[in-house]
Amino acid sequence: MGNKTVIIGGVAGGATAAARLRRRDEDMEILILERGEYISYANCGLPYYIGDAIKERDALLLQTPQAMKDKFNVDVRVLNEAVRIMPEKKTVKVRELTSGRIYEEAYDTLVLATGSSPIKPPIPGIDGAGIHTLWTVPDTDAIKSLIHEGNPKRAAVIGGGFIGLEMAENLRAQNIQVSLIEMQDQVMAPLDPEMAQLLHENMVMNQVDLILGDGVRSFEETQNGTIIHLSSGRSVTADLIILSIGVKPNSGLAKEAGLRLNEKGGIQVNSELRTSDPDIYAVGDVIEVENFTLKTKTMIPLAGPANKQARICADNIAGDHKAYDGTQGTSAAQVFDLTAACTGVNEKTLRAMGKEKGQDYHSVIINQKSHAGYYPGATPLILKLIFGNQGELFGAQAVGQDGADKRIDVLAAAMRLGASVSDLEKLELAYAPPYSSAKDPVNMLGFVAQNVLDGLVSFIGPAELDALLEKPQQDDFIVLDVTEDMERLVFQIPGSYHIPLGQLRDRLDELDKTKRIIVYCAVGVRSYNAARILMGNGFSDVQVLEGGTAFYKSMHYDQGERKEQEEMSHQEEPKEQELKIIDCCGLQCPGPIMKVNEAIRSMEEGQTLRVSATDLGFARDIDAWCGRTGNTLVKTEKQGKENLVYIRKGAGEGTGQCCAQSSGGELPQGKTMVVFSGDLDKALASFIIANGAAAMGRPVTMFFTFWGLNILRRREKQPVKKSFIEKMFGAMMPRGTGKLKLSKMNMGGMGTKMMKSVMRDKNVDSLETLMKQALDNGVKLVACTMSMDVMGIKEEELIDGVELAGVASYLGDAENSNVNLFI
Repeated sequence: MGNKTVIIGGVAGGATAAARLRRRDEDMEILILERGEYISYANCGLPYYIGDAIKERDALLLQTPQAMKDKFNVDVRVLNEAVRIMPEKKTVKVRELTSGRIYEEAYDTLVLATGSSPIKPPIPGIDGAGIHTLWTVPDTDAIKSLIHEGNPKRAAVIGGGFIGLEMAENLRAQNIQVSLIEMQDQVMAPLDPEMAQLLHENMVMNQVDLILGDGVRSFEETQNGTIIHLSSGRSVTADLIILSIGVKPNSGLAKEAGLRLNEKGGIQVNSELRTSDPDIYAVGDVIEVENFTLKTKTMIPLAGPANKQARICADNIAGDHKAYDGTQGTSAAQVFDLTAACTGVNEKTLRAMGKEKGQDYHSVIINQKSHAGYYPGATPLILKLIFGNQGELFGAQAVGQDGADKRIDVLAAAMRLGASVSDLEKLELAYAPPYSSAKDPVNMLGFVAQNVLDGLVSFIGPAELDALLEKPQQDDFIVLDVTEDMERLVFQIPGSYHIPLGQLRDRLDELDKTKRIIVYCAVGVRSYNAARILMGNGFSDVQVLEGGTAFYKSMHYDQGERKEQEEMSHQEEPKEQELKIIDCCGLQCPGPIMKVNEAIRSMEEGQTLRVSATDLGFARDIDAWCGRTGNTLVKTEKQGKENLVYIRKGAGEGTGQCCAQSSGGELPQGKTMVVFSGDLDKALASFIIANGAAAMGRPVTMFFTFWGLNILRRREKQPVKKSFIEKMFGAMMPRGTGKLKLSKMNMGGMGTKMMKSVMRDKNVDSLETLMKQALDNGVKLVACTMSMDVMGIKEEELIDGVELAGVASYLGDAENSNVNLFI
């Protein structure tokens, strides 16, 4: 190669190529021509400077022309625009923008790093004064100035890509009302629709007016702002409009020079990044790349690939023959408190290519925690993996408050190195409770995907289930709910049949083996276990609802809920003296509902409770709870990673959901259970269910008989007079909760100790605590007098708060109940 390299464009690709080339060749003459005022600036950081997350403007300027000269001996000429390339003469015609002077610059090697520009379609009024794009430092300065000096109250972002989402967040950070308008039916196109829906829900919770499936017809300037007329006929008025419709390659110079372009205007290059002219290279947004997964040609304008291409390009100019072997499209975006990240190909692309799920590829969605659930701050993390019949990795997506980027980085590395599903199972990843779980979510993706390939599980998505439920005849399948009673009180899929997981083996005869069984639980773990039970007992057509009800509810966060959410968000916050505050962050189910119920019971009618929780579905669940208990959901809002919920005691005025308590004409709402077993695990299940029902405001009676009476015994031996047989019974039976054993895997008491240890680690309340909560919540604990007499248990031996009664008393309560359990 010759000894003079001219680089057109000085931002990501151009500056990186120049610096690398200097490190490879100290003697080469290197010249950068940049038509803008700045080089090597942090394009991706511009929205965060507008939102004041980045405080100093200078932090965006990574290099200056003088620094490039001093450190790398590179001649950088800003405000010098290359206007024509003349390959036959190996020269570039340049215009000096400050003076208008035209001159020619010779080269031995030319690098095109001209990047891309925002798309501005020919929409009437698009050049109006209040309409801006965000691509350069001057763009940023103009928008920042308008916000500070013009004090806009309403902004509209046109386009739901990376910059559009980031701008929506940062404008909201400036307390500006934001409408985001996207012509497609989802934001962030690299995600599949169901994963994008998680972002939709969260954006609405952060008070963004989200308008999907609607394009802009025209812009109209008025004295009160710019009116955006949409294709649907709807209109939105804004003081500030940000165009983020997409980008196009700046390939005009290349086209005029006769270089080969693709149909989208991308410069075609070979693996060494040479164009159709061997003395001209090209890198960054302006070039066509190979899709790493599909081996097809595409355009992927990302900063990471641009920098890697620039480095390879410089090495090849220095005499190497290195190859750029494709772009995975690995990316991440912060959308308020959520991170959305992805790598590889999505399912939409495979379907567009005619690929069929289940035959040509598979996908799984799992609902995990960002780190160990028992360590404070664990948040939900939804991951999707797309893979082939031989376990090859096609793509992955992740959405969550914490840990999404980390998992996508691991998956992107695995894909780049040719790993398969089975390799994900084997990955040894760093574990400590604040960072991960012993089985990292990436491992879990591997486990679940391998189960699919091995035929151990089959999944159904929310959309597929909805399509089945919409059928006029629903007798060919059963939707089976394996959650506990308290969970079903909060949410259930309409028409589902309920058998808690712990009862499934004993109630298999209630299900028809000839029908398709679709199992669901909260996140998918219990439903998978249920599916294995069913398949092990002769049920041949079993599917699991992917992601559980937590994911399913997010898929049904519809326009009605959005409007209701928006109305709630504008409710005034109650005065401090009328407000009671509780923190439910990190609590395990049913802890939050129980804590809310306990707080509400101690409050006066009309007072307001503010609850904070990290669970993304908490606002929906508390809405259902309010509807069943006669309280009013006043307002929900986001504050960082927390969901804040305001509940007014009683059915006062407001936009929130409420309903009156059950009247005499309604169906019975009580819950009764016979506690026959004295096993620790069954006792725990009994009190969890009882507390959950009590938290819903339902009267609950627990009738303890035979072995179940041991749960109510005091730990200390009581000085009571007993016959010889009664003493023998008392010596052989466990005295109180501390002596109860597990029904399975007790292992001489070791299993029981392990269970109690795990419960402590995972913040699950002990049996003693659950019993106290039950009494505090008004649960009626009744000891069967007949069983006490048979087993020689005296009243003095029972804990405080227990009533003594016979079967007739219990049956009286049972007649006023709609749920009756035998445990």
